[in-house]
Amino acid sequence: MTATTIESTHGDFRILATQIRRAGLLEYRPAYYGVKIGFTVLAFALGWFGLFLVGNSWSALGIAAFLGFMFTQLGFVGHDVGHQQVFRSRRANWLLGLGVGNALIGLSFGWWVPKHSAHHANPNTVGLDPDLDAALVPARPGAEDMPMHGVAAAFARWQAWLFFPLMLLRSTGLHFYGIQRLLKNRDRAAAVEASLIALHVGLYLTIVLWVLSPLKALAFIAVQQAIFSVYLGVSFAPNHKAMPVIDAGEEMSFARRQVSTSRNIAGGPLTNFMLGGLNYQIEHHLFPSMPRPNLARAQRIVRAFCIEGGLGYCEDTLTATFRQVLRQLQANALPTA
Repeated sequence: MTATTIESTHGDFRILATQIRRAGLLEYRPAYYGVKIGFTVLAFALGWFGLFLVGNSWSALGIAAFLGFMFTQLGFVGHDVGHQQVFRSRRANWLLGLGVGNALIGLSFGWWVPKHSAHHANPNTVGLDPDLDAALVPARPGAEDMPMHGVAAAFARWQAWLFFPLMLLRSTGLHFYGIQRLLKNRDRAAAVEASLIALHVGLYLTIVLWVLSPLKALAFIAVQQAIFSVYLGVSFAPNHKAMPVIDAGEEMSFARRQVSTSRNIAGGPLTNFMLGGLNYQIEHHLFPSMPRPNLARAQRIVRAFCIEGGLGYCEDTLTATFRQVLRQLQANALPTA
C-alpha cells in the first residue's frame, strides 16, 4: 500500500464531507430511532413474556435463541448510541447507552465506548487498534519470523479452525473486560454502571430460575449466550478482518486509512437489518456519527469519491468475506517450535 500525506487528500475529503452534509445525511433521524428502539425493546420484552408462556419446557430453548438474537439487535442500538447517532445531547445518548448496554444486555457501555473509539481512530493499525490486538494471531509484518510455543503455538496452527468455535466466547469476553474495567475504576460512574449490570444479572437469573428447572435453566443460558456471541461475531468480523494491516508509524490520510482497512457487505434491506447497518462499514468509518438509516443513501456518493480518488472500495458478500478471512488465518498461521 502506498502511503500518502495527510495534506494530499485532505481537501478532497472536505469536498466529500460537504456533499454529505448538503445532502442532509448527517442530520438526526429521531422518528426512525423512536420506532426502531421502540420495536426492538418491545420484541425483547415479548421474548421474556414468551418464556413465561412456555414455562418449564425444553421449548424454552427456542425462546433462548430468540433472546440471543434480540440481545445482538440491542447491541446494534448501543453501537449507534455510542457514536452519538440518536440524540444531539451527549448526556441523552449516554443515558440511553447505559440503559441498553448495562441494564438490558449486561455489558459495560462505559468500557466499550472508548475501546471502540480507539478502533475507529486507528483501524487495523498495529499496537493502536484494540480489535486487531484481540485477534488470535494478528496479521502483521514480520509475524512469520516469530516462533510460538505451547498453547499459543496451538492457536497459531489451528486458528482458522478455531475462528468460528471461539465466537461462542465473544459475549463472555465482553462481559469479563467490562467488569474488569469497572473494578479498576472505583468512581461514581463505575458504581452506577456496576449497579445496572448487577440489576441485569439479578433479574435475568431470577426469571430464568423461577420459570425453569436448574438443568433447563443452564441450557437456556448457554443457548442464549451462544447465539448472542456468534451473532455478534458474524456481524463485526467481516468489517476489517483479512483487510490490509497498517504499521503504527505509517503516515496516511484519514480517508485512506479508513477506506483501505474497511469492507462493505453486499446485500439488500434484509442484510442491512441483520447486520445492524455495519454492512456499510466504509461509510460508517468515514462518518461515524451518521445515523444508520442514512448510510445506504450515502453509499453512492462515498463510492464515487473512493474510486475517483484511487482509494478503492471493497464490497463483497458475507460468504465470500468469511472465505477470505479463513484463507488469511491459514496463511498467517505462525511457525511453531
